[in-house]
Amino acid sequence: MNKFFSFLILSFCLFFTIYCEVYFQDDFSDSNWQNRWVISKSKDSEGTHGKLGLTNGKYFKEKSDFGLQTQEDARFYQISSEFKEFSNEGKTLVLQFSVKHEQNIDCGGGYVKILPAGLNQEQFNGDSVYNIMFGPDICGSSRRTHLIFNYKGKNHLIEKDIRCETDEFTHVYTLVLNSDQTFQVLIDNENVRSGNLINEFKFLLPKEIKDPSKSKPIDWVELKEIDDPNAVKPEGWDNIPRQISDPTAVKPEDWDDELDGAWEAPQIPNPQYKGEWKASKIPNPQYKGEWVHPLIPNPDYYLDDKIYAFTSNKFIGIEIWQVKSGTIFDNFLITDDVQLAKSAAQTVLEQQASEKAQKEEELSKKGGASASSASGSSDDDSNTFDNSGEDNSEEFDNDNDDTNSIQNDDDDDERLHDEL
Repeated sequence: MNKFFSFLILSFCLFFTIYCEVYFQDDFSDSNWQNRWVISKSKDSEGTHGKLGLTNGKYFKEKSDFGLQTQEDARFYQISSEFKEFSNEGKTLVLQFSVKHEQNIDCGGGYVKILPAGLNQEQFNGDSVYNIMFGPDICGSSRRTHLIFNYKGKNHLIEKDIRCETDEFTHVYTLVLNSDQTFQVLIDNENVRSGNLINEFKFLLPKEIKDPSKSKPIDWVELKEIDDPNAVKPEGWDNIPRQISDPTAVKPEDWDDELDGAWEAPQIPNPQYKGEWKASKIPNPQYKGEWVHPLIPNPDYYLDDKIYAFTSNKFIGIEIWQVKSGTIFDNFLITDDVQLAKSAAQTVLEQQASEKAQKEEELSKKGGASASSASGSSDDDSNTFDNSGEDNSEEFDNDNDDTNSIQNDDDDDERLHDEL
C-alpha cells in the first residue's frame, strides 16, 4: 500500500506539472526493472562485475517492497537508467533514494550519480563524466556521505565530511540543490548539512592574490627575542660534572680487589649540574613583527551564479565497489518539489520503523529460545531474485565468507581519488 500511495502522489504531480515535476522515479515495484536499467559491460573482460537482483530483504514492511540488491562480494556494480533530459537551471533539483546495508557493510559504496547526455550505458564506468555524486561510502573507519559536483570539467568534493548511517536498516538520503546556490543534505528527513556552494566547496578562484610586485624587505627582522648581550656565564659553570659517584654506595663485603679489580662507586646524576649555559633572552628592539604579503584583487576572479546549474541531466547510475555485498537500493526520486520528496521519504521511514520492530522481535525470540538459535533455525520470509528474475533466496547468504579481505582507509582514499 505504501508504494501504491507513493505512486498516486507521483502520478498526480506528473499530471499537474504546474505544481511539480518528477524527472525520474523507481521503487522496483514490478519485475521489469531490467527494461529500465542497463547493466554495464565494462568489467566483462575482467569478470569483476557483481550480480544484482531484487529482494525485500530480511526485514520489511510488505513483501512487495522490493529493492535492487548487490549480491556478490568483492565486485564492481555499474548500472544506469535513462530519463527525459532536463536542465535544472533556474529551479530546484532534488535527488533522493534509500539505502539499506543489510550486510553490516565493512567496505563499499552506497552512492549514486546523475549523468549528462552522451553516456554509453553499456560502457558506464568510473571514468564516465557525471554531474553529481551523492550518497554514503563506508570503508573501515572512513564513514561519510559523499557530495561531489562537477564544475568546468573537474569534480569537487565538499570540504567537510558529512556523516552517514551504518546500521542494517533502510535510510533515506536526500540532496536539495537550489537555484540560489544553496544546498541541503538530509538523512531520514533530518538536516545533516546545509550551506552555500561557494562557501562549502572550492569552485572559484580566490578573490585576492598576493601582490607579485611585493616581497619581504631584506632588512625585515622577524626574530622576536635575542640573547641578552649583558648576560655573563657564571664562573665555574663548565666545571660541574654531569654525573658523580653515589655517596651512599658501599663497597660489598665480599669484594676482592685482586680478583675483581679496584671497586668504584656507581655513578648518579649530579644534582648541581645545570646543563649547557645559555644566555637569557630579551625582547628584540629591532623586531618588526611577522611580514604579511600584501594582497591585491585577483584579476581572474569572477562570481559565477550558475555553479548549481547543469544544462543536461539524463541518466542516474550506481557505480560502486563493494567488498561485502548485500546493499539494497530503492525509492529513487528526482524531482523539483521538496515537499513531494519529504512526503515520499516519510513513507519510506514507516518501512524503517517496521524493520526495527521486526529486528527487536527477533532478538527477543532469540533471547527466550537460545537453544533454538544455537541450532541455526530461523524464519526468513525474504524473497531474492537475481538478474534472471529467478528465486535465489536459498543461494544468497547474508553471512559472507570471512576470508574476504577488508580494504583499509588507504583503499577508500584511492577509490575517492579515482572519482575525483
